[in-house]
Amino acid sequence: MIIRLAKAGLAAALSVTALTTGAAVATAAPTDGPSPSAQHVTASLNGYLPSTTPPGPGQFSVGWTSSGTSDLTGPTHITLDLPAGLTTGIGMFYSTPYDYTFTESVSPDGRHLDAVLTGTRRVGFSEFIKARVYGNVSQASGQIVETVSNPNDTDPTGHISVVNLDGSTPAPTVQAPPTVSGVDTSTGPGAGGTSVTVSGSGLTHGMVLVGGVPATGGCTDTACTVTTPGGSGSAPVSVVTPGGTAVAPTAFDYTGAPPPAPPVPVVGSLYPATGSVAGGNMVGIPGTDLTGGSVLFGGVPADHVSCGPKFCSAFPPAAAQPGPVDVTVTTASGTSAPVTYTYTA
Repeated sequence: MIIRLAKAGLAAALSVTALTTGAAVATAAPTDGPSPSAQHVTASLNGYLPSTTPPGPGQFSVGWTSSGTSDLTGPTHITLDLPAGLTTGIGMFYSTPYDYTFTESVSPDGRHLDAVLTGTRRVGFSEFIKARVYGNVSQASGQIVETVSNPNDTDPTGHISVVNLDGSTPAPTVQAPPTVSGVDTSTGPGAGGTSVTVSGSGLTHGMVLVGGVPATGGCTDTACTVTTPGGSGSAPVSVVTPGGTAVAPTAFDYTGAPPPAPPVPVVGSLYPATGSVAGGNMVGIPGTDLTGGSVLFGGVPADHVSCGPKFCSAFPPAAAQPGPVDVTVTTASGTSAPVTYTYTA
């Protein structure tokens, strides 16, 4: 699956439009509820249903926006569920630069799209998956539902967008908090690949984290069946849903050697390679093996750092005086050789 990429810019809240076959629709994220957490993400769903006159598929933008007061960090889970009679395929994710990791899958019946984006998203940053929708609306029944969730987001509002097939949009809903009662398998090899079932309630639309790393699989309301990622030591197990996060009473203990560490990061040329002593301009850092890296400018941490496998974006801190400084990227595998960034007056 690869994905065309372009600048994204969906609004955090969209007006509602009456829906007929082939007509546009949009839903707004709710704004009432508990005090927002510093990190918050909201869902927005808009587009049009399949049409018979003229015939053709529908298309929806499955969007999410970092809407808190601090950068959204860690894994963000996005789902799209379609009613019986409608299907979708792998969506197209539109976002640049490539400073994140992104995975996406669709269920065998074509009715459930599941995606995870891991990276730092600045406040106000909006992204979306463009998903085609196929089927005969007159023979379908139910709702189109999008959810978003992130373990660092403790405000459950704004995580669900719903469209009925008649064009109406029900009142905003908040999913109940999840509970986790147990894990059926608590040990497995460090290489990963162990099948684990997490039991509980309110797990619908859930993402399972093992040691903070997303595990592949899916959830019903009462159980999540996933495959563990690689890891080491004793790793907490949690389920993140639009309603919140629940931690399992027992951890998952990795045995044996973990997966081999990736190579030490390598950094190429910066662009731009110069900037004001005031800082605050985005700098692109291409390279290899950069995932999850931290960035230093002259030994000082950069702001809004987000690193994918081959690219980091970072905002240089302010400098006391003009001149060149070393820029490095550090991951669990080590620190890159420095490249030069020059502060100007």
